[in-house]
Amino acid sequence: MARINFAKQRLADGKPITILVVTMPSVAHAQLWANSGVDVLIFDMEHGVIDISSLHAMIAATAGTETTPMVRVPWNEPWLVKPVLDAGALGIMFPLVATAQDVERAVSSMYYPPKGERGWGPFMTQYRWGMPHHEYVAQANEEMLTFIQIERPEAVENLDEIMQVPDVDMFVISRHDMSTSMGKIASPTHDLDPEAQAAVDQMEAKLLAAEAPVAGLTRDLRAAKNQREKNYQGLILGFDWMLLERSAGIATQIREHVS
Repeated sequence: MARINFAKQRLADGKPITILVVTMPSVAHAQLWANSGVDVLIFDMEHGVIDISSLHAMIAATAGTETTPMVRVPWNEPWLVKPVLDAGALGIMFPLVATAQDVERAVSSMYYPPKGERGWGPFMTQYRWGMPHHEYVAQANEEMLTFIQIERPEAVENLDEIMQVPDVDMFVISRHDMSTSMGKIASPTHDLDPEAQAAVDQMEAKLLAAEAPVAGLTRDLRAAKNQREKNYQGLILGFDWMLLERSAGIATQIREHVS
């Protein structure tokens, strides 16, 4: 069967992937970003305002491109995973994990038995991927991407055990989430409290030393080059609202200039 998850293929080929997090429920935005050449769109149902109906339409809007649609679910619960996979997502990013058992639970929810505990019901998925039920089910276990977000101090403490869990495709280093979970809100310039920065540095060093697949926020080309030199495999370009905010800043500059 032909591979349908091009991002997973890139990772298997040893190539990095670019990632954008989409928070706004807009089919037009999904089409625009999917046609931009970005490898992965993560539709954010944890902090964004995307509901399941909007999600289904946005996943459908990625058709005809090689962009892989993924979803960040609100919590590590199998019942939150099932409907988004059945809407056509080819991967999940799990927030707020703390232990190896949390990761095992997340991974299990991604796969059909006997590998995992995903329930059968891909009624809409077959239309997004152009294959009948039985072909999708036969191929789905090979196509899924599982991202684990490392954003809690407990996860750093348990990182050795967490890294032993099989079938994790990417560990996402979440600097600001880690800082916030430690009760240390980052500054407006995105600088972290020294204690929070030390925790981030610790988890980065441990993941990279173990040659684990790592992703992190990439604000500009300089940061991207630095991360690639460290062997980051996932480059998160930011959130849709961040990029729109930058564009809106241009309008502000023009208005001030002509006033």
